[in-house]
Amino acid sequence: MDESVKAYLTSLIPDRQTIFHEMEQYAKDQHVPIMELTGIEVMLHNMKIQQPKRILEIGTAIGYSALRMAKALPDCQIVTVEIDESKVEQARFYIRRAGVEERITIIHGNALDVVESVRTLGSFDAIFIDAAKGQYKKFFELYSDLLAPRGCVYVDNVLFRGLVADPASNENKRLAKIAEKLDDFNRWLMNHKDFETVIIPVGDGLAVSRKI
Repeated sequence: MDESVKAYLTSLIPDRQTIFHEMEQYAKDQHVPIMELTGIEVMLHNMKIQQPKRILEIGTAIGYSALRMAKALPDCQIVTVEIDESKVEQARFYIRRAGVEERITIIHGNALDVVESVRTLGSFDAIFIDAAKGQYKKFFELYSDLLAPRGCVYVDNVLFRGLVADPASNENKRLAKIAEKLDDFNRWLMNHKDFETVIIPVGDGLAVSRKI
């Protein structure tokens, strides 16, 4: 998206609670990736329409998205998985400050290894994937069977700074490889027989897949 258009859309977003401004600044200062404002606003808008009661998040980071979802959907319960212990502690700090400990459950571990632990917590109306980009297909395959009928999977960063359009053009081999994997994931997802998917060019690219 054109940077001036992105800046314009960002300027239109209503103000947020102080804790969210603090988290956004912390993420910027500490180089912690969190969802772009325009992207999360679109996702939250879709979730408000969907009204999920239980959400699974793959990739807690500092708890920003989990808290934004908890604020937007006051009747939902959230289970969130994070591999990095320091990020888990930071997320718990913010969740306690927000006073929603009873609504957000953090599972510390590798999302590729904790499927059975997550399964004991029941099915989910929505799944949000925002973790290791090269593992998106595995995450989707592992957890989509925990999705309730007509549930939705939301996936961030599927356009990956626009690099997915031509991965080979990037001179950074690591980024090119991630972009290539995301391109493969996008094509696989768009043709998945059990889901209807749309990719929205907002933020860093948001895929929304509805279980058929």
